[in-house]
Amino acid sequence: MDRPRLRHLLARESAEAEARNPRSQVAYARADHLFGRVPMTWMNKTAGAFPRYLATARGARVTDIDGHEYVDFCLGDTGAMTGHSPAAVTAAVQHRFAELGGATAMLPTEDAEWVGAELTRRFGLTRWSFSLTATDANRWAIRLARAVTGRPKILVNSYCYHGSVDESLIVTGPGGTGTARPGNVGAPCDVTLTSRVAEFNDLDQLERELAHGDVAAVLMEPALTNIGIVLPEPGYLDGVRELTRRHGTLLINDETHTFSAGPGGCTAAWGLEPDVLTIGKAIAGGIPAGAYGLSAELADRLLGRDDLDLVDMGGVGGTLAGNALSVAAMRATLEHVLTDDAFAHMHQLAERFEAGVGAGIEKHALPWSVSRLGARTEYRFSSPAPRTGTEAAAAGDTELEDFLHLYLANRGILLTPFHNMALMCPDTTEQDVDRHTELFAAALAELAG
Repeated sequence: MDRPRLRHLLARESAEAEARNPRSQVAYARADHLFGRVPMTWMNKTAGAFPRYLATARGARVTDIDGHEYVDFCLGDTGAMTGHSPAAVTAAVQHRFAELGGATAMLPTEDAEWVGAELTRRFGLTRWSFSLTATDANRWAIRLARAVTGRPKILVNSYCYHGSVDESLIVTGPGGTGTARPGNVGAPCDVTLTSRVAEFNDLDQLERELAHGDVAAVLMEPALTNIGIVLPEPGYLDGVRELTRRHGTLLINDETHTFSAGPGGCTAAWGLEPDVLTIGKAIAGGIPAGAYGLSAELADRLLGRDDLDLVDMGGVGGTLAGNALSVAAMRATLEHVLTDDAFAHMHQLAERFEAGVGAGIEKHALPWSVSRLGARTEYRFSSPAPRTGTEAAAAGDTELEDFLHLYLANRGILLTPFHNMALMCPDTTEQDVDRHTELFAAALAELAG
């Protein structure tokens, strides 16, 4: 990589972004009453000096307040995998909130059983409960795992992503020992007191950690996603399941991002058998919602415990969890939007995206790779693709990522700002994918000089 040339191109695109987006720049400068000048501090994770501000969003398109339209391959980092404001979800939300009235009344609705039955059909787990985020679904699943096993620790993969769950902020340090993930904010205790860690795709390390006998559950994505896509090697997930059963440890599959693999996520696509499954983001079409499913055997064990307060202040649940509005949105999403046919369309587009990126990489003989998980595709600055989270973290290149993101955004394409991820939705078209392929090729030509 010609670093001086890359820095020159990055400076050019940064200047172009500032010139094109004066209203967003002013809005950001005026946001004195927001912590970090944004509604949530992660919104500062963007290429350029300030974020673009949203005006409208529909399907696979968003516009900013400066009037620029974008093909959106970010899609709310999976939260809008349905496309923005899908008609069926919009109608369901309006019916529930405006016509029937009430978003939350501390009363159940009949929609909830429909959603639970559909989640069972898709993922196999037979008992479901709801949250507002996947983070909370993971937190509550962890508590239930500790309660039923009597064990204190949770094992995760290095550089995993499970929201802001305290137990997940651990990575593999020197010699394979666990250490706090860099930047962990205000940890309540040393993370090694609550957690163990193993590299993804490393069964030997997993077995060593489980052998301590203190792990209540392995919490994992079937494929890593938020450090870039890291796919499981043949036999790895079967090995995880065998080891957890041998050591009396529960297995929790977090399908929040890996839902891109199909209507039932990786769990259905790959025939997985978790004890608990957590999911959020996309299942309600952008309305805040999450869910966790339990096997029937595990649910019965928990409900049969008189010492566990599962209905009041026992640490599991939230006042707005399972509210009527979220549940109505989940039903509409699962019944009408993220259908089997929709996933087939999204997967075909992701394959087309993958082929376009691969052709660009091959043309310039770059030591890069492209990985795909169903409707989700990502290019990586290493070849072969990383096989562990630690390898994936080491393959990052902030300057290169910022250039590519700015180059594409300045020409009407949005990728996920945390990494080089492109997600398809039911409204994405072949023309959208081909536009990215065209611009990606042009960006590589610029880098090559």
